[in-house]
Amino acid sequence: MNLQTYQSFFFVGIAGTGMSAIAQYLRGCGKTVSGSDRLFASGVKSQLQCQFEDMGIGCYVQDGSGIDKNVDLVVVSTAIEESNVEYQKALSLNIPIAKRSAVLAAISDQVKTIAIGGTSGKSTTTAMVYHILQQAGLQPSLITGAGLTELQEQGLPGNAYKGQGEWLVIEADESDGSIVGYHPEIAVVLNVERDHKEADELMELFGTFKQNTKGAFVVNADNELSAQLSANSEWDFSAKGSKVGIKGSSFKQSGFSISFKINGSSCKIPVMGQHNMENALAAFAICTQVGVEKSVIIKALATFKGIYRRTQLVGTKETRKQFVIDDFAHNPQEVAAAIAACQLVSPKVVAYFQPHGFGPLRFMHAELSQEVAKVLRPNDYFLIGDVYYAGGTVDKNISPTVVSTAIIREGKQAVFVGNKQGAIAEMLILAEDNTTFLIMGARDPQLDQLGKELLKRL
Repeated sequence: MNLQTYQSFFFVGIAGTGMSAIAQYLRGCGKTVSGSDRLFASGVKSQLQCQFEDMGIGCYVQDGSGIDKNVDLVVVSTAIEESNVEYQKALSLNIPIAKRSAVLAAISDQVKTIAIGGTSGKSTTTAMVYHILQQAGLQPSLITGAGLTELQEQGLPGNAYKGQGEWLVIEADESDGSIVGYHPEIAVVLNVERDHKEADELMELFGTFKQNTKGAFVVNADNELSAQLSANSEWDFSAKGSKVGIKGSSFKQSGFSISFKINGSSCKIPVMGQHNMENALAAFAICTQVGVEKSVIIKALATFKGIYRRTQLVGTKETRKQFVIDDFAHNPQEVAAAIAACQLVSPKVVAYFQPHGFGPLRFMHAELSQEVAKVLRPNDYFLIGDVYYAGGTVDKNISPTVVSTAIIREGKQAVFVGNKQGAIAEMLILAEDNTTFLIMGARDPQLDQLGKELLKRL
């Protein structure tokens, strides 16, 4: 696909994280961009809609009114079915239709690309790499899955940016298989864990990703499966002292900041969790390949402001030492890592998790129960809520109680709380001094409001 042949793009479901990022990037390239979304139908403009309109991106309800003969290409996500009214209108007008992943692949083929892959940590590592390159004066571009705080502070959605430099940093998603469509100059696989797909299928996808990479291919030497993909150990990273090029050691967390050493040099980042040391090691490895000096990388990491809903501090009740944290964690390893990070803040953690779909819950419930039960301390609680349902045809024949029941059998404290109000009610009952409340889940665009509401009621 040669995007130079298209001038006007229409995105069906433009408010989705992946879709909105590409839309913003293309608008930054001078393209005419518009799109529709169910979120635009309420009559009250959302912050995202206002931000789009300020950029010159047209926003429409999902009724086909935004598509006419002037549109050159209609872009859809995998969630858009052929029965969709706008899909059908595009067909009736003989307008080409392309998947989001194909458009991103076409973009990355036209510029020097750094692609961040792996089961967990992609958004944070992508943000770190972008921030380092920006601080190094390289003016990179960005297409990712979560808003960077530094860009949101400029009034932007934060998940995309069109810079003037030669490098584009992207988050490469394996969940829909689209990762095999990228041909980056530099790539990384942070980890490979059973999520969305079975391990052997994931290894096949990441193997193709490796073959398609033109230059340095970096992997996490500590992860059993990703280590098998190593192309050159001098480029790989490890937090356990493996014989690789990039080594992390002496990890400590103090409140909401972590410190450690990278190849013997001290590094401090204002984020939480040992998993973020691993993300930083990956970013260090990548930026070294770009040619950024070690001292510049470490200095840049010290000013990294984090990203939206990744162990993000919602607020604090100082008098009682109560903290509310919001996190996008949605697979077993991410959920356990987020809980572990919060355990370094308070002697008691009350963690709430909203499953992001009936299919994912069915796929991961046993592993989720095991991982959570392993990490919970005697004083911690795990709350699980109703499954988030975004619509469409789906088998709903599974209950979140399968997780809470399994955790209780392991001798740990778990409660099924039902809807969000039930979650808040239970958290208020469990509220004590020196407690961290952790909200976790994906897909639900309203989930970020839960932590804010809890904070008001503590």
